[in-house]
Amino acid sequence: MGDFFLERLKKGVILCDGAMGTLLYSRGISFERSFDELNLSNPKIVQSIHQDYIKAGAEIIETNTFGANRFRLQAFGLENKVNQINVKGAKIAREAREIEGETVFVAGSIGPLGKPLAPIGRITQEQALDAFSEQAEALLEGGVDLFIIETISDLKEMIQAIKAVKNVCQLPIVAQMTFGEDGNTLMGNTPEEVALGLEKLGVKVVGANCSVGPQRILDVIGRMAKTTKLSLSAQPNAGFPKMVNGRFIYLSSPTYFAEYAKKLTRFGVKIIGGCCGTTPEHIKAMAKAIKQNSSTDEDTNFVIEVQAKEERTVAVEKIEKSEFAKKLGKKFVVSVELDPPKGVNPKKILSHAQTLLNSGIDAVNIADSPMARVRMSCISTASLIKQRFRIEVILHLTCRDRNLLGLQSDLTGAHALGIKNILAITGDPPRLGDYPNVTAVYDVDSIGLVEIIKRLNQGIDWAGNSIGSPTSFFIGVGVNPAAYDFEKEMERFEKKIGAGANFAFTQPLYDFFILEKFVKKTENLKIPIILGLMPLHSFRHAEFLHNEVPGIVIPEKQRERMREAGDKGLIEGIKMAKEFLEKAKDLFSGVYLVPSFGKVEAVLDVLEGI
Repeated sequence: MGDFFLERLKKGVILCDGAMGTLLYSRGISFERSFDELNLSNPKIVQSIHQDYIKAGAEIIETNTFGANRFRLQAFGLENKVNQINVKGAKIAREAREIEGETVFVAGSIGPLGKPLAPIGRITQEQALDAFSEQAEALLEGGVDLFIIETISDLKEMIQAIKAVKNVCQLPIVAQMTFGEDGNTLMGNTPEEVALGLEKLGVKVVGANCSVGPQRILDVIGRMAKTTKLSLSAQPNAGFPKMVNGRFIYLSSPTYFAEYAKKLTRFGVKIIGGCCGTTPEHIKAMAKAIKQNSSTDEDTNFVIEVQAKEERTVAVEKIEKSEFAKKLGKKFVVSVELDPPKGVNPKKILSHAQTLLNSGIDAVNIADSPMARVRMSCISTASLIKQRFRIEVILHLTCRDRNLLGLQSDLTGAHALGIKNILAITGDPPRLGDYPNVTAVYDVDSIGLVEIIKRLNQGIDWAGNSIGSPTSFFIGVGVNPAAYDFEKEMERFEKKIGAGANFAFTQPLYDFFILEKFVKKTENLKIPIILGLMPLHSFRHAEFLHNEVPGIVIPEKQRERMREAGDKGLIEGIKMAKEFLEKAKDLFSGVYLVPSFGKVEAVLDVLEGI
């Protein structure tokens, strides 16, 4: 059927189907479910949708496997059913074709992995290739005639998906990326870059799907047409969705879609279909319009206005460093961590900030819901302290709770509030906290977050769009000298520095042997490192940290001292921390004190006489 498809492609426009998810939703399936899993649990509803599209005139139907890769299925605990879901998805589509008795092509639908690739995300290109290969092999086993790789926003991810398909078969590939209102992908790829890049990979058709709606897709296709001789495809959304009576409704009507189908065909598009919000009614209207268009020469001089590629410039202006950035490297700095309140009253943390200001420390660290427990927004807390006191704040920002958009939104908002010191951290997993079943985001890890902040400092967001003036963030990262896999930790630390980190905090340390090993390993790294210390309160506290908190190692000798101290454990803990700091202070650029149980005065005692 692959060769048959290529022959059919030469003869004229091929109509593809429309949305699968929109129809499943309209028929009572919640967005919270895995639509792909319905191939196993409710194949009849999937098959009925395929049949409706065939009846509407579609010559290509896409398998219900858009999100059937291991990363997206993992959110539903289905990562071990990739093969079953994809094979079944192909068989359901083929069965629908047989029942309707029409000559229809079954396209294996492959969507994005759902998480960004490295360096911004945590998925390596090798892992992406493996995941796409696993899905492609299953779709091939199910008997698809071609592959449609769609809704990809990163050219690097698209390349891995194409490689995966080519590694398992030689079936035709339709490669469709999604574009934003600015005419570029989320990762900043232009239509011209996409067309040229995919042409070199030997795909048969290149195009755009999803995106904003028919108008934007038309602009994108126009730019592609000026760049490549490949066949083009277009499957736009039905505009923006609107919530009506508790349900999402798409506003672009079948009639409106039909008009754009005419325009697209006259512009040379060979495959036309729909994406989110489109229905069999849209496809039926498009089929009629395409048939009429092929039998008339009306508007033969139709011309689309193609926007010129916008040159992206980086704003250049003098960057004002934070006071903490000015101090670090010139003096031994002291910072103390404060946890935001668990409720809405900031009185206690403001009192602690006043105490720290009076003591003369250089900065306070504001944690971001540490141990995955609900606390007041770290940005709000930092802003309150910043407004009330003349003291530097270092904002911890985790990747756990924010997607790529949210991270950039919060960063620009924090900068507007005068918060310029950021500690980029991946974040404790939700399973450690009060809501172990909530979904962590982790679009990126701490390395990716550093990359994002670095771009903001250059005046652009991750996609390359100008943000006006550049930010002036001073970027910090964490490092754990006591990590179980020390070499891997050091490898990640060097990647953080390479991504643009300006300084680092260590996890709280208790073992001088580990410290010396770390110092030797990092002596050639050109970055200020601040030593983390957390005074122990009791033998029970020491045992808990050593045995239950990831990344903290307390030597047996230290734990024994705490056991012998009995009810004077806090006094002994402060004494041990002072001893450690006295020995280590000349090896670091500062100290980062972490109070336990809110005992701010206890950590200040560590500084006496040093």
